[in-house]
Amino acid sequence: MIHYINPDERLTISKVREIVDNHMELALSDEAKHRIQKCRDYLNKKMETQKEPIYGVTTGFGSLCNISISKEQLSQLQKNLVMSHACGVGDEVPQEVVRLMLLLKAQNFCFGYSGAQLQTVQRLIDCYNNDVLPIVYQQGSLGASGDLCPLANLMLPSILGLGEVYWKGRRCDVKEVYDAFGWQPIELQSKEGLALLNGTQFMSSYAVWSVMKAQRLSRQADMLLSLSLDAFDGRIEPFYESLHMVRPHKGQLETAAAVRRYTEGSEIIRRHKEHVQDPYSFRCAPQVHGAAKDTIAYVASVVETEINSTTDNPIVLPDEDMVISGGHFHGEPMAMVLDFLAIAVAELGSISERRTYQLIDAKRGLPSFLVAKPGLNSGFMIPQYAAASIVSQSKQLCSPCSVDSIPSSQNQEDLVSMGGNAATKCYKVMENTERVMAIELFDAAQALDFRHQEGLKSSPFIEKLVADYRKSVNFVDIDQIMFKHIHASVRFLQEMKLD
Repeated sequence: MIHYINPDERLTISKVREIVDNHMELALSDEAKHRIQKCRDYLNKKMETQKEPIYGVTTGFGSLCNISISKEQLSQLQKNLVMSHACGVGDEVPQEVVRLMLLLKAQNFCFGYSGAQLQTVQRLIDCYNNDVLPIVYQQGSLGASGDLCPLANLMLPSILGLGEVYWKGRRCDVKEVYDAFGWQPIELQSKEGLALLNGTQFMSSYAVWSVMKAQRLSRQADMLLSLSLDAFDGRIEPFYESLHMVRPHKGQLETAAAVRRYTEGSEIIRRHKEHVQDPYSFRCAPQVHGAAKDTIAYVASVVETEINSTTDNPIVLPDEDMVISGGHFHGEPMAMVLDFLAIAVAELGSISERRTYQLIDAKRGLPSFLVAKPGLNSGFMIPQYAAASIVSQSKQLCSPCSVDSIPSSQNQEDLVSMGGNAATKCYKVMENTERVMAIELFDAAQALDFRHQEGLKSSPFIEKLVADYRKSVNFVDIDQIMFKHIHASVRFLQEMKLD
């Protein structure tokens, strides 16, 4: 299957998911090729006829923008830019994010406002299709003049043939890949270095990955809420539609409807309750899960606008006969929503951990710490400790990056977004919440098995969910090595098929 990159077709997050899940190859549409070539041809002609300096085309960069560069030095200028800016440090960017960076950079170029050569864009696509993944590092981007450091590290091997990549499941010198495919380093033309490095594809790739993950976690959170609600012998009234029509936030209505659907047919949910209300982690779950849903939807809308935009600089407008130095590379739109997304998903983790605690707290007929055989056994005491520790870390990670700024480039870039840091810590929060939710699943399935011992059944949906889970993690009757079960629970969530 092939996805044709087309400037006339909006790239949605659901489409990106389809591309990734189905291992689709990429190709440029005829319209994309036409626009890319038209822009390059215009820029070449512009350089021949215009005497005034053009930023980034015939001048230096950043605070060196007033230094003119001779025609003979333009190609070397672009190569120097990539080499000197490849200053990434820290942990490596996950390979699934690097793939998205290649895709989204090609998408950025397809609109024909960047001045890139057609062969340059094609090389990025060739790297994607052949699973040649440059080694990129997580630290170094200020998220302002584009994601300069990580994008330079992305382009160094893919375009210039320098550095290392992952290929065929191993790390190797990119020269090995070039020899295998008969590739040659691309001689960059005027403005191409800026086109490659200016842009928000580090931030936006993390954002796309995080939104896809958040959408999945949000759906799973409702499933686990329903399981925990039944295992806790909770009340269904706080999920009635008539209640939520009084305060009809979209996500709140969706959460309540999901819980009603998942618990339909449960003997436990229907039986008489002695308690008149549940703790907030159950009773207020529609409000909390719903707010997260609405946040995820908003963030997705902003991210989709970003990935359907040209975010390098300067912007080349052939039809208007203009080359304009603006600020589309500034990452504030990504920085703010990545901070927001991290907060929303962290809250899904916070409320999940609270439900886990309620299940082990010897309430409503459940044994203390869900111990099947008390005395020698500690049961599920420490998984909750682990969940609490992870939730605490996520809260610390939710301190916003977008309010920070450290000036750079001799104060030419005097306010930066720090969106790169917002991106990497948002990724971490996604991982953290998934682990916390896995612990809730571990505990809730154990609690439901105690209800089974009372002769009670949950809904068909929940019973199937737990039966599938029991193929990976058994009921814990005596103390066992628990981290293996927790890791298996994480894998279960990751591999779960969602319609």
